[in-house]
Amino acid sequence: MTFLPPEHDKSTAVVNMPLTDSFSRKLTYLRLSVTDRCNLRCRYCMPQSSFSWMPSENILSFEEIHRICRAFCKSGIRKIRLTGGEPLVRRGLVGLIQKLNRLEGLEEICLTTNGTLLGEYAEELMDAGVTHINISLDTMVPDTYASITGADMFQKVWDSILKVLELGFPQVKLNAVVIKGVTDSDIYELARLAIEYPIDVRFIEFMPVGDSIPWSPDSMIPSDEIRNRLEREMGHLEPVKRHAGAGPASLYRLKGAPGLLGFISPLSHHFCSTCNRLRVTADGKLRLCLFSDSEIDIKTPLRQGMGDVELEQFLRKAVAVKPEGYHALGKEQVSCSKRMSSIGG
Repeated sequence: MTFLPPEHDKSTAVVNMPLTDSFSRKLTYLRLSVTDRCNLRCRYCMPQSSFSWMPSENILSFEEIHRICRAFCKSGIRKIRLTGGEPLVRRGLVGLIQKLNRLEGLEEICLTTNGTLLGEYAEELMDAGVTHINISLDTMVPDTYASITGADMFQKVWDSILKVLELGFPQVKLNAVVIKGVTDSDIYELARLAIEYPIDVRFIEFMPVGDSIPWSPDSMIPSDEIRNRLEREMGHLEPVKRHAGAGPASLYRLKGAPGLLGFISPLSHHFCSTCNRLRVTADGKLRLCLFSDSEIDIKTPLRQGMGDVELEQFLRKAVAVKPEGYHALGKEQVSCSKRMSSIGG
């Protein structure tokens, strides 16, 4: 469902004021999808049956993305993460990042990728201004990787990880979705990467995102159980304090390890009360909550000639209706019908 925020006007935008919602949450983090296309078919993200990509004319242009990001940065966004689909399949992405890097007020440009093309673009991405790289990797077993993603590309991803470590990116994170009976036996080998390398390994509860995704309560393992398993096998996990504006992961360190272990718990320990993020889909919809299918159309007013000042006012009024959380939406647990590749991972 798409809706519009309260009627916007053409008065001068209030800039340099914190961007807050009606629950006084300060919004500083924007996740923006540059494409719904991907070169993998991960079973928890995309339908395994046939489906079609969005028509290219429906996707935000780089100019439109830049305008949206500039308006958000003027309104208080300090961190932008580019997502997909797989963002690196979109041609010209590095040039967009170079432009975003010059936006006043922006402190971090991050990229979430499946890693298959990362090695090819790593140096250009660093030079363009990307500081944080998140790589999706659910297993260290090549056969399991191929089963999950539909592609025999584990080695290419691993080589990309070694490449970004060699280049010295300030932060490299691995995102692992834990699915009972599929990847839960792989958590130990993934966790050991945080001992061997300066990598933060983050374990994510399997979420019911997308009507065509084969999710059931029995397929999800709570983060507390994952952490307890690791602690029994590997020793005490020391809690690490998160910095202001950080993501939702609860962080821990194994003694002497250069990397951290993180646990993201949208089902067992929701973090709605501290949510500081907004999402913009590849087709230009502002999604105020991952688990609400209500979206605000930014693209249409942009293409109808909305000016920059109007856009800033429009976005401020739009975020004011961000829901308190999925419980406030009348849901007993998180879920949404739109697939993750369409929303932006």
